[in-house]
Amino acid sequence: MHVEAHKKRAVKLIERMALSGACNHRGEVRLHESLDELSTDLADYIAELSEASVKERGVFAIALSGGSLVGLMRKLCDAPFNKTVDWAKWYIFWADERVVAKNHADSNYKLAKDGLLSKMPIIPSHVHSINDSMTAEEAANDYEFVIRQLVKTRVVSVSEISDCPKFDLILLGMGPDGHVASLFPNHSVLNERDEWVTFITDSSKPPPERITFTLPVINSASNVAVVVTGDSKAEAVHLAIDDVGPDSLSLPARMVQPMKGKLVWFLDKPAASKLDRSQFSE
Repeated sequence: MHVEAHKKRAVKLIERMALSGACNHRGEVRLHESLDELSTDLADYIAELSEASVKERGVFAIALSGGSLVGLMRKLCDAPFNKTVDWAKWYIFWADERVVAKNHADSNYKLAKDGLLSKMPIIPSHVHSINDSMTAEEAANDYEFVIRQLVKTRVVSVSEISDCPKFDLILLGMGPDGHVASLFPNHSVLNERDEWVTFITDSSKPPPERITFTLPVINSASNVAVVVTGDSKAEAVHLAIDDVGPDSLSLPARMVQPMKGKLVWFLDKPAASKLDRSQFSE
């Protein structure tokens, strides 16, 4: 049995290596046999980045998104991570948020609090959610102000090549339409270059009012991870990662391209089913 188990693990590792590190500047691709394996790898990845960041600058500034991402991070609440991660050094932000009350079912904050943050010993004052009593525009401006203050004190680093904040890690999901954060295809916010945080009132997916990090902020991060699962997103994954010509250039996920940071894709097999394997090397 042990020999068989080792063989299976070796095959998995070889497959993982074969899809680690795309040749085509679209980052490292990590393919997983199951959601359980993906969750374990994601927890390892986040814990390693946390440790490196705390060692380098004393804090770890991480931005979350909503959707299935929070559930896939749940292993951080379990051993060994619940004991080994330096939770007191974490500062939590949201790459996008729905402009609803914090206790509303659509709130990304509520999703993270219920599924994750309430199970982690994170200092409450280190959790930076939007002001839910404001309009979308006001909430975006206020959130940017909060981040600007934390950049001044270097809780959040600053990019060497722009004045943007440099988060240690931004975690993103992706929709079947290729949207990331609340940056939807063909929306004018994709062209925003001056604001760090902007707002939309016409999301193609309800609820309509949202705030979102802009592309310059996402692309200034030290690390960006895009976590995608399910076959409904396979076509968007293909367009976001593979060399498919100009057709996909307007896909928001394709526009995620850290200037100096590292991009990693965490995929399950259904999400990766349309990838062109020939473009990847060991």
